[in-house]
Amino acid sequence: MTLTRKNFEKLGLPVGPYSHVVRHGDTLFTSGFTAFGTDRQKGSAREQTYAVLEQLEFIAEQFGRSLADLIKVTVFVTDPADIPGIRAALSARYKDAVPASSLVMVSGLFAPELKVEIEATIAA
Repeated sequence: MTLTRKNFEKLGLPVGPYSHVVRHGDTLFTSGFTAFGTDRQKGSAREQTYAVLEQLEFIAEQFGRSLADLIKVTVFVTDPADIPGIRAALSARYKDAVPASSLVMVSGLFAPELKVEIEATIAA
């Protein structure tokens, strides 16, 4: 199967060796997304989660899909106290289309104000 690698200027072009999304067959694999560069970069973990979900939704829409087509997400969190807010944001956006999910505690992300990073697999 052919791989298609895609970056979107709207999401800020990558400064490192990665693609925003790689399509393999009927599946989209995203890089990890944060609220970096958005108006919620210094917001709460809940606000940052909404910013990330908006980015993932944008990617899904570019392929004619939506967040309802999420297969799996991996959520990276820097502070366990932020988990309830992150879960609230995820639940609000997922509604009944809840994907498989992993939650990973990390000591930090690439910018100190970032609290959450999410990577996703989306059915295309």
